[in-house]
Amino acid sequence: TGKAYELDFNQIALDPVTGEEQGRRMWGEVSLSRENLMPFLYKLHYSMHIPEGFGIELGILLFGIVAIVWTLDCFIALWLSFPAWRGWRKSFAFRWKQGGYKLNFDLHRSGGVWIWGLLLILAVTSVSMNLNVQVTRPLVELFSPLTPSPFASRTPVSLDEQKFPGISRDEAVSLAAAEATRLGLEKPAGGVFYSPEFDVYGVGFYTAENDHGDGGLGNPWLYLDGQNGALAGTQIPGTGSAGDIFMQAQFPLHSGRILGMPGRILVSLLGLAVAMLSLTGIVIWAKKRRSRVLSDQRRRHAEPEMQAVS
Repeated sequence: TGKAYELDFNQIALDPVTGEEQGRRMWGEVSLSRENLMPFLYKLHYSMHIPEGFGIELGILLFGIVAIVWTLDCFIALWLSFPAWRGWRKSFAFRWKQGGYKLNFDLHRSGGVWIWGLLLILAVTSVSMNLNVQVTRPLVELFSPLTPSPFASRTPVSLDEQKFPGISRDEAVSLAAAEATRLGLEKPAGGVFYSPEFDVYGVGFYTAENDHGDGGLGNPWLYLDGQNGALAGTQIPGTGSAGDIFMQAQFPLHSGRILGMPGRILVSLLGLAVAMLSLTGIVIWAKKRRSRVLSDQRRRHAEPEMQAVS
């Protein structure tokens, strides 16, 4: 038909020895089933599962804009947290014994001040995750050159227009392994993918338990042309320009993986802190709104009395 065949799955798990199918799923599907729960939550985190429109991933775009607003809000919040610089110590204190609204206010203001730097990192890296090409890379390139990405230099095609790769996955891994030896990479080839949209192979070098790159700036990846196996690009942590290293740090910083397991625990706790700041902020807003409503009501009741007296 000249059209890519429609599948009801996009991930399949095979026994590495026998090739027997172990399971399959449609990654990113809106589903709370056991095999789809974690991908569902992961995609919910950065796009709310908002579908594409006008050829744009609307959910990713929306959350990227939210991340920009969050970044700006970090600086506005810091300014609001220090209304009087002479009393700066109050912005770090918690009135635990007084409780009630005062403690809620301190949890929101002082809690945000204590973790302000971490919140800013989360906000900035969120922009990088969702608006990498549109915002972050152009801004970084104003200060430091970036190594061209093999994906940025190629025009993607639709799945209906994709080519059949000229080399197999085995050949891609062998070619990448030889190049890795030349570059002095010590880890074995741990993962391989083929992008039909860009006609590029990617081969990552890491041990089996470290596919997400816990600790440091992640794992090295080599990219090969899908037709002839020529080296199309590299991503080797810690190498390149200052801009390259900054970009390499975005996901490790956002996920906490730059510090390994302690960093992941820290970011998990930070997620709870963000929820706490949101809830306490709502309480402050609701109390101020209630005060405004009561003040307006008292003023409206007072106006007839003032008119009667006059």
